[in-house]
Amino acid sequence: MPEPLRRGPWLLLALLLASLPGAAAARANALADSPSRYLAMHGHDPVDWQPWGPEVLARARREGRLIYVSSGYYACHWCHVMHRESYSDPAIAALLNRDFIPVKVDRELLPGLDAYLIDFVEATQGHAGWPLNVVLTPEGYPLGGFTYAPPSRFKRLLRQIGRAWARDPAHLRKLAKGAAEELATLYRKPSQPPPADPTPLVRAFHKAAMRLADDLQGGFGRGQRFPMAPHLEALLTLQEQTPDAATGHFLALTLEQMATKGLRDHLAGGFFRYTVDPGWLTPHFEKMLYSQALDARLFLHAARALKRPDFAAVARDTLDFTLREMAAPQGGYIASLAADSAGREGGAYLWSPARLDALLQGDERRLAARVWGMQGRPPHDGGWLPLLAETPAEAARALQLDPARARTLLDSARSKLLRARRPAPRDAKPVAAWNGLLLSALATGERAWPGRYRQAGDALARFLSSRLWDGHELHRSLGPRGPLGHGAIDDYAFVATGLADWAAAAGAAPPALARRLLDQAWARFFDGRGWLRDPQALLPLMPREPALADSPLPSPSAALIELARRPAFADRQRPVRAALGVAYGGIRENPFNFPSTVLALADPPPANGPKEQP
Repeated sequence: MPEPLRRGPWLLLALLLASLPGAAAARANALADSPSRYLAMHGHDPVDWQPWGPEVLARARREGRLIYVSSGYYACHWCHVMHRESYSDPAIAALLNRDFIPVKVDRELLPGLDAYLIDFVEATQGHAGWPLNVVLTPEGYPLGGFTYAPPSRFKRLLRQIGRAWARDPAHLRKLAKGAAEELATLYRKPSQPPPADPTPLVRAFHKAAMRLADDLQGGFGRGQRFPMAPHLEALLTLQEQTPDAATGHFLALTLEQMATKGLRDHLAGGFFRYTVDPGWLTPHFEKMLYSQALDARLFLHAARALKRPDFAAVARDTLDFTLREMAAPQGGYIASLAADSAGREGGAYLWSPARLDALLQGDERRLAARVWGMQGRPPHDGGWLPLLAETPAEAARALQLDPARARTLLDSARSKLLRARRPAPRDAKPVAAWNGLLLSALATGERAWPGRYRQAGDALARFLSSRLWDGHELHRSLGPRGPLGHGAIDDYAFVATGLADWAAAAGAAPPALARRLLDQAWARFFDGRGWLRDPQALLPLMPREPALADSPLPSPSAALIELARRPAFADRQRPVRAALGVAYGGIRENPFNFPSTVLALADPPPANGPKEQP
């Protein structure tokens, strides 16, 4: 992630955006028949939405019009809010249609474009998220961007930008191109040979991580709580190599918070994407496939590194939830379960006192209230979110219940609540990269519990090999009418790794497709100077990055380096040293953002991948 842009003419445009906060039946438009559920939900907006494609830039240049790009995804709560408040409003639609070419992007199908626009908005506004809204010049240079805005301010902003463009388009073109050029320079780092001794780099990552570690509530920083699985995995690896009391305490605390509080669904299983508070209590209620895959692997790793078998039980529960609740109708596993349900964020997961009283009575009600923390005044508008407030044994003792009867009552209460739960809407497209991450997680689970995940892993490997790979390229996803989108770097990296991990779990050599995907990934996305996220740059001046950062998801460039360094791929290691040199030049100033690459620089992995045991 780049640092903020330097002061200069760009600040003139930033003043235009300073007023933004942090965050009737219509005719069909070009999205009405989209195979993307997110795009299709905008198909009857009065906004004349277009899907992204090269014809958008061609039309903008021909007509001299600004492009308004709105990127989001179906599970996103605030994307639905802005849809209801603004994009269904005929007055706002009239402004968009008059002064802009409006474009809707499903960020899960165009991750490289979305990542570039996110970087731009973070660099110029200091924060970013979804819905992500960016105005481009006709040449494709970002002019300004913002996230959620209430209708009145959104309307005012559109008018300001429209008037500014009408007054002096040449000046705004110059500002936008200059900002894009400056953003691109922030990624250019000199290549350096990897250090002979990586210890200082590893120590720098560890020091930065522990400086951000919250040793009272767990997690990094003092705000929202994302699991940040790659960073926690790296700390677990270092803790196994060189035990440290402070690091061990922080890791155990963080995993306990994740397992017992609001990040986890204590009725059905699985993890939400993040919590909006530092105490891990209030989730943003979307469930992503990648969250289940990464958190399951994280808890299995922690079970071994911290000698905590209870963490292995969390991993098993998460994998079982994923196989049960997120299977896609066409094969593989769906992208997400949406945050909004029954007209409310978290509507599928919150329980009002009246609903609980109608479903549970007597000891069953009292026991459920103690175990899941559903006592006192509900903290959410919709009621209580079940947490793990007491163990069943503790609650049984407090209520003077026989332990066996308490288990029966709790199982009965869980079944009643799950049957009565409102279903969360599903985005049924299977994303290749996230299914690859799940296959790696299933491989880890298969090592821990031989045979438990064999059938599911075999089926997922077949799906990736036969439905998303067409013999020539990997597709991003699959819709009702066939493949969706071209594979990005994370698709190639995580599917190749998943196939190799699954084969290793069975004691077999990596399949030929894993080798072919690895070869194609290096050829398509790395050129000796850095990495592209998409096979082609979709906007001018989209930069090559020396190393792709870890976020809540792992770095795909680090995954490709790690895979190419395995002994099974010894004949495919020629570009790795160049990639490590480029990476080192890019990450040594801020190693916390690149834990997977730091570990790749520090030490090659074992021959057949990790061998996690609970």
